[in-house]
Amino acid sequence: MNNSSEGGGGGASNGGMLYHEVQESKLCAVHCVNTVLQGPFFSEFDLAALASDLDSKERQMMMGSVTGDFLPELSHNVSLDGDFSIQVLQKALEVWDLQVIPLDSPVAEPAQIDPEMENAFICHLQDHWFCIRKVNGEWYNFDSLYAAPEHLSKFYLSAYLDSLKGFGWSIFLVRGNFPTECPITSSEASNGYGQWLSPEDAERITKSCNSDSRTRGGAGERQPFDPNIQYEEAEMFVDDEDEDLKAAIAASLMDSGPAIAAQPGGTSQKENKNSAGENA
Repeated sequence: MNNSSEGGGGGASNGGMLYHEVQESKLCAVHCVNTVLQGPFFSEFDLAALASDLDSKERQMMMGSVTGDFLPELSHNVSLDGDFSIQVLQKALEVWDLQVIPLDSPVAEPAQIDPEMENAFICHLQDHWFCIRKVNGEWYNFDSLYAAPEHLSKFYLSAYLDSLKGFGWSIFLVRGNFPTECPITSSEASNGYGQWLSPEDAERITKSCNSDSRTRGGAGERQPFDPNIQYEEAEMFVDDEDEDLKAAIAASLMDSGPAIAAQPGGTSQKENKNSAGENA
């Protein structure tokens, strides 16, 4: 069953605004989770804490076993430059009672046939994550390497997902009761790389950026990018920011305390969840 808090009346989520995060260093996994939730719910330190907790549990499970692949001194859920595993993204979204399901699994078969009936997809290739999300009845590509969320027509969505799969992307379906409002006040609703845009502003920004060779002929919607080309472009503006991030994540991984991810404002996510008034 596709449980959804969207489309159930009560007006547009977040006043009709779209929440988008532009690429910061190599934090695409953070941006992906936050755009699924449509708000700045997690920081890189929150995800690093979840990764540390997963690493600890893996070490306990592997203790006493002999394997050449498992190195206990290394994190298997986050790299020093901020690339998180799918398990970390799953744990983060579980805080909000959301399930992450591989699109090729039997339980996701309805989404393979009729993806527009769902609410969100997570896409992954190499070290890049991004979210495709339905907000207020319309689909958008919230790739953090784009300047703004890019509108996808319902008719194009299925072809776009098929094209991504053809490029070798792993696609995951997200199901559950999505937050209908960001529980953070406007004064706290910025983590330095997030922004709220109206659909009109997003369309204007996208059109201004869509004059390159990736534009589809006459349709105004970009084809899935060549990862090699886009990663090279991204490297130009993220490499200089990585050293501070590596040090911060390394420090987070050294913390052996419980992995209770905090909101940017210092409130735990469970507390914010309880105050968000989600639909059961």
